Amino acid sequence: MADDDQTPTPEDPTPTPEEGGLSADGALAAIVAGSVEPIEIEREMEQSFLEYAMSVIIARALPDARDGLKPVHRRILWAMSEGGLRPDRSHVKCATVVGDVLGKYHPHGDQSVYDALVRMGQPFSIRHTLIDPHGNFGSPSDPPAAYRYTECRLSPIAMQLLADIDEDTVDFSPNFDGRHDEPDVLPARFPNLLVNGSQGIAVGMATNIPPHNLDEVVDAVVHLLANPEATTDELMAFVKGPDFPTGGKIMGRSGIASAYRTGRGSIRIRATAEIEEHDGGDRIVVTEIPYQTSIEQIEQKTAELVEKREIEGIRAIRNESAKGVTKLVFELKRDAPALVILNNLYKHTPLQVSFGVNMVALVDGVPRTLTLRDALVAYVEHQVEVITRRSEFRLAKAQARAHIVEGLIKALDLIDQIIATIRASEDRAAARESLTAAPFEFSVEQADHILEMQLVRLTRLGRANLETELAELREKITELEAILADEGRLRNVIRDELVAVRDAHATPRVCQLAVDYGDLDIEDLIDDEEVVVTLSEQGYVKTVSIDAFRTQGRGGRGVAGAKLKDEDFVNHVIHTTAHAYLLFFSNRGRVYRLKAHQIPMMERTARGTAIVNLLQLQPDEHIQALIDTRDYETNRYLFFATRQGQVKKTSFTDYDSSLRAGLIALNLRDGDELVAVFPTNGEDDILMTSRNGQTIRFAESEVRPMGRAAAGVRGMRLRDGDVLVAADAVRTDADYVIVTDAGYGKRTAPDRYPRKGRGTQGVKGIALTEQRGEVIAAFMASPEDQLVVVSSNGVLIRTLVGEISEQGRSATGVRVMNLPDGDRVASVAPVTSTDADDDVPLESPDTAPADADVEVDAEA
Repeated sequence: MADDDQTPTPEDPTPTPEEGGLSADGALAAIVAGSVEPIEIEREMEQSFLEYAMSVIIARALPDARDGLKPVHRRILWAMSEGGLRPDRSHVKCATVVGDVLGKYHPHGDQSVYDALVRMGQPFSIRHTLIDPHGNFGSPSDPPAAYRYTECRLSPIAMQLLADIDEDTVDFSPNFDGRHDEPDVLPARFPNLLVNGSQGIAVGMATNIPPHNLDEVVDAVVHLLANPEATTDELMAFVKGPDFPTGGKIMGRSGIASAYRTGRGSIRIRATAEIEEHDGGDRIVVTEIPYQTSIEQIEQKTAELVEKREIEGIRAIRNESAKGVTKLVFELKRDAPALVILNNLYKHTPLQVSFGVNMVALVDGVPRTLTLRDALVAYVEHQVEVITRRSEFRLAKAQARAHIVEGLIKALDLIDQIIATIRASEDRAAARESLTAAPFEFSVEQADHILEMQLVRLTRLGRANLETELAELREKITELEAILADEGRLRNVIRDELVAVRDAHATPRVCQLAVDYGDLDIEDLIDDEEVVVTLSEQGYVKTVSIDAFRTQGRGGRGVAGAKLKDEDFVNHVIHTTAHAYLLFFSNRGRVYRLKAHQIPMMERTARGTAIVNLLQLQPDEHIQALIDTRDYETNRYLFFATRQGQVKKTSFTDYDSSLRAGLIALNLRDGDELVAVFPTNGEDDILMTSRNGQTIRFAESEVRPMGRAAAGVRGMRLRDGDVLVAADAVRTDADYVIVTDAGYGKRTAPDRYPRKGRGTQGVKGIALTEQRGEVIAAFMASPEDQLVVVSSNGVLIRTLVGEISEQGRSATGVRVMNLPDGDRVASVAPVTSTDADDDVPLESPDTAPADADVEVDAEA
């Protein structure tokens, strides 16, 4: 047969080679050459790729903005509707549905159809399930059973997507083989795109629309129907945010606002967890998890972090979830900081995730990124078209029926003549022709119905029923015509039907909105414990837990502190908390800011970390003063005092900056250095003490507020060779404590120091001898406070202020710390905490001689 087909017939006009024509191959080449159009390969690949991409975008990956469905979901619902799988019918095997969809509408893989069907029936995937499942439809961590085991039917709310589809509300198109018709879009009696969301990846684009609360979205649509010019911000008053079906908490509004205003945004979702007190230690109980996560993922990730010791304090992890109720328990070790551990879990595990919103959907067949208003406008326009087409369909149907009823009523009045005419006619066609002619003049439609009229219609009841039906039809026609003539009434119809759907199917919000205090900062992961910050003369800094120091009696030998380098000693001690900001003031008049937890915590005997690793100090710059900012809100100013007696007052907030290069704190004169910085409220009195024990008290109001870069004014006039060593604000509930470098000290009531004018030499604050040494520190402290005294060799002692004798202004003091030969006190700092270990036995104090309490005026 093949050879015969290739033999030329006598009628073939193509000449043979013997006749001077082309060979068979040559003829074929000529034909092919004439039908091929040369095209550049780049152009062909570009065109083919675009066609493929648009096919994926339109036919598979992106939802339609009108009904919120992809083609596969739409075909599943339509096939189930055609098969009668309504909520009032029995479930059928999912395999039956998958087979119908594949055979009639969706020529793709069976697994893709089944996956789409299952997702519409998973209450943890969409807010309102469109499929009523029967069997194992999976869980957040487990896949569903095969479709030969599971069953399904349409859910009640899915019928709202298909409502009125048989009333010419949407267009239909032939399926892939032309044997069936399928809807291009569903009528969608509720805004499914936002209510159930959508996810998909196309070529070069993707969509990720979160689910929302039906009640909120319908309220927004109702507002938009009444106010077509409503803005996105106005609609956000109704749509508070996504409503993820798995619950949890949405942290903050910024991500929501960005998503609704631009179509893109990142929403942080946090699990619902509580810290419960329990025997043997606290425990963290998780009852709701973020969307698209699973208990198993959280459990596995947490176990890995515990094993790596990145999260400490968790003793056991138990999954107690059952019967659809989520419960994940983290058993904590005794005394473990529960809040810190919970914050670490939020930061490092799926207990907190970010949902990237990308609201891309098809509008008129074109992919667009939608704002909240765009999505609702697209739905409203679709509903206007659906209700218009439905009203036109119902109007035409009512008019046609009214025309028939009018003919039937007219026929009842002429029934005898009509019967005679029909009996005289040869056949049905002749009878119809007679009825449409004079004297009857019925229409063809009316004549057909008269010929089919049952004899029961000849009764009085039959006539009454027809008249009642005609009246109802005319009323319906009037109403439908009014709806089509008035867009306001049409929008009211949409509103009323939406409200009915909301009342029937809306449920309370399950995902709560919470205030977001920002990203989890590092301090959220660190317990806000009390610490002691020490800084040495050569710039080594560390934090040490306050528990590392035991309270000792006055005159004790202390415990070993830092093992410092030769010729180094501790000169700054601050008692603070791990979350507090510290201000570092340098000898060059600059200030730097760190949080205490940013300073490495070390053992009591460790040397510390070089401060240059934490601050950007210049080569010839070192830290001269250290300030705790925990009283930012209760004090208005920072008060500065320099070694030459200059003072300055500057607003506390002027130093609220995280500039790593530092800020100018004050301008210093040549050879001057910063001695003290402390917070004040603007109405304090200031006490200043020199190395030789001279002390002045004056009102802070005598120093006007100045800018950060100001040099200040004279606070105390110093004698030749004397320098200022300390300054503090007067407190009525505290005494003025003075400590010398020889380890002696005393406390004096501040009232013992008379108020003098700023710029004078003051009065004697302590009587010094060669044995008592020179003043090293002075500050206000209450008897309940404690002192941390640090020697130049790194020995630290912690003692109560109340154990230091209260003496007069010119007394010489008592021994505070025993020092070996050659050792001196380097720094002293108050500790306000009253927590202390058991006291150690007191050593015999070296009491001071009973100095006479004589006030000596240094200016005399």
